[in-house]
Amino acid sequence: MSTSLTVNGETRDIDLPDDVPLLWVLRDQLNLTGTKFGCGVAACGACTVHIDGEAVRSCQVALGDVWGAVTTIEGIGSPDALHKVQQAWVDHQVAQCGYCQSGQIMQAVTLLEQTPNPTDAEIDSAMSGNLCRCGTYPRIRAAIRAASQAQEG
Repeated sequence: MSTSLTVNGETRDIDLPDDVPLLWVLRDQLNLTGTKFGCGVAACGACTVHIDGEAVRSCQVALGDVWGAVTTIEGIGSPDALHKVQQAWVDHQVAQCGYCQSGQIMQAVTLLEQTPNPTDAEIDSAMSGNLCRCGTYPRIRAAIRAASQAQEG
């Protein structure tokens, strides 16, 4: 069965069963490997993407259940400039191993779209489902604060 899917602004026809997880469609069919497999049960956040602007765990969304346009880490920012959250990640040297960072960034983008000037408690709450084995949580929070201020200016 062929499914039409809009990913990063481009409509693609996908010829896979409806029960294939979106994560594998993105990685294996579309070669968008920025979205990572972490746990497979939506507990770590490494596979976070946006569907219609909502942060979701792509390992738990079947292709046939995708309800809108999908944006991956490759789809934020522009060819000429990083997204403000990505730039804040660089400026604050957030990544250590980097494995979780695309999911962290996608979750942070959604947070700032919904809450432009979040408190530390709001940041902690919104980011609590995204795990970082390296423990860069203080730098993640600082980067989100910086991106929030960059949005204001």
